[in-house]
Amino acid sequence: MPDRAAGTLAVLGVTFAAGLAVAWLWVVAAPLAFLDPEYPYWRAKEDMLRRCDLGRVLVLGDSRAAVDIMPARIAVPVTNLAVGGGGAIEAQAALTRALSCGVAPERVILSFDPVHFVRADLFWERSVRYGFVDLTELRVLRQTGDRLGDASFAAPRTPDGLPGRVRDLLYAMRFPSLYGASLAKGGIALRWSTNRRALAAGQAARGQYFFGTDPGSDGIASDASLTDFTVLPVLDAYFTGILATLSARHIPADFVAMPVNDATARAVSPRVMADFAAYLARFPSLNVVGPLLTAWPNRYFGDAYSHLNPPGAALYSDWFAGCLATRMTGGAACAPPAALLAERTQ
Repeated sequence: MPDRAAGTLAVLGVTFAAGLAVAWLWVVAAPLAFLDPEYPYWRAKEDMLRRCDLGRVLVLGDSRAAVDIMPARIAVPVTNLAVGGGGAIEAQAALTRALSCGVAPERVILSFDPVHFVRADLFWERSVRYGFVDLTELRVLRQTGDRLGDASFAAPRTPDGLPGRVRDLLYAMRFPSLYGASLAKGGIALRWSTNRRALAAGQAARGQYFFGTDPGSDGIASDASLTDFTVLPVLDAYFTGILATLSARHIPADFVAMPVNDATARAVSPRVMADFAAYLARFPSLNVVGPLLTAWPNRYFGDAYSHLNPPGAALYSDWFAGCLATRMTGGAACAPPAALLAERTQ
């Protein structure tokens, strides 16, 4: 009897190990089959970085920059490496890889809304799960947080009970249980074809992609929830590091704020925006181009997060194309985006 029980346990153990191995292989080899619909756009950016297919200008920033700047409408070769929820940590990861290529960018455009300086967003849920930040970068981030006494990025927003360094290793290894919800929602392989199409679309658009595409939104974005602008120490360290790296490589850096809808602009704290401007002014090598708060009509926005819809993004990209051409040829000033908006909507 004991021998039979031991045999049964052995069979169960082998079956479990085999199942775990198959699941692990699937998670590592086929993330397009089950990860959520934003993943392929991040993957497109990673693929362009791996190929060093980067053009002359890089855009680094958050989701608004990822949506609003359409390289296809810009004469200068631009690659949009901005990502949803992205902050200085993701920007530095992308910049480090870009600078390892043979030809450095001629200019870098930075664009983050104020929220992405003062709060941790979806770092573990996207940046780490998608593999955009690797194990070495996670270890450096943890060391930086420990040194500065800032644990904002030490763990996911939903506690998982894992010790920090164990969590880092399991995410880097793509341990299957961390992807259980995605495997269940994605039906293991049901997202394969749509994600493959999205990957191709992201590559063709040079990294640009949309979130909401409604024909207008009066939703008030999270910018309006800020009552204080205090930069997280970790994000300050990474943003400072990005600018120091670009300055050392003699690569111009422009900061361009994306527009928000009228509803959000009316609700944003003037004191927060003044403190935001004062923070950016601390960096002499950073060129702040245009106003930090530009209100556009609600009809140009596709969701409640102030992401432009396709007509809005096309209009903004036309302004950005002209501004970039001016900057690339040594011009200092760009006409405010509101000028193009008024001209097009008369």
